[in-house]
Amino acid sequence: MIWLLVLLAIVAAAPFVIEVLRPKVTDETRAQGEGQSATLSQGVTHYEWIGPLRGPVAVCVHGLTTPSFVWTGLAHGLAAWGYRVLIYDLYGRGLSDRPGGRQNRAFFITQLNDLLDHEEVKTDITLFGYSMGSAVATAYAAAHPDRIRRLILLAPAGMQRPQGILVRFIREVPLVGDWLFLTLFSNQHRRAVDAERDLPASVPDIYDRTAAELKWRGFAPAVLSSLRGMLSEDLEADHRGFRAQDVPVVAIWGEADALIPLSAMGRLTEWSRHARQEVIPDAGHGLLYTHTDEILAALRSTLADDPD
Repeated sequence: MIWLLVLLAIVAAAPFVIEVLRPKVTDETRAQGEGQSATLSQGVTHYEWIGPLRGPVAVCVHGLTTPSFVWTGLAHGLAAWGYRVLIYDLYGRGLSDRPGGRQNRAFFITQLNDLLDHEEVKTDITLFGYSMGSAVATAYAAAHPDRIRRLILLAPAGMQRPQGILVRFIREVPLVGDWLFLTLFSNQHRRAVDAERDLPASVPDIYDRTAAELKWRGFAPAVLSSLRGMLSEDLEADHRGFRAQDVPVVAIWGEADALIPLSAMGRLTEWSRHARQEVIPDAGHGLLYTHTDEILAALRSTLADDPD
């Protein structure tokens, strides 16, 4: 009997021990990458400017599991149109710190606000969001409409909460939900990345780099915290308020997106009838890096001649 208890204790502790033993992102790690780092109120944020020193500013917020490098292809396209593009790693991803606390709208709004203040961005911005980053961008635009020139959402999350019995259990049950998530997440993440490896991408080595996030301490807990925080937020009031706040909204969807299906497009139409919506044929959830040229083509009339 005692051996069974010992075995159960080992099984229960294993995912938490494995997480603690993962290497930390440090200043030395950041020094090996591109870009810069800023010490902000919640921790160190890694960021990079792409494009000319002058011009309209575009700020890009990445998704749940893909750090800021996911924007590289699109950012260079925007830079060719004269944009100064700011990409950055949300806390818990890439080369940014892994602070504790619930990763909800206040958490992410503070990070972006801190970064814009640090970089002395005084003009209004074109704010991009991809997947969960669309939820972050939506929350930020609703909180600071005066700073937003337009809001562009790619494969946007936030139209509905993640569904499924297991997802709901993990989201709503502490400790046991943590254990389940830490036990299952790595394999599921690798399978999701491997399923895309044969697809073209505008970001070099994106699939290897995305899978490599798993090795860092704090990545999986950050994903879980966002699942319980930002991805559980109700964004209806934010979207309904954009017309009154004079915030133009563009949403671009992947026709074959299995993660955020086109049915969510109808929900956005209900909330924000003034939003312009586009569908990229044959594109899945990775449309940002698999269909970069098509996204730029869809945005050309809106952005290519944007005044400074």
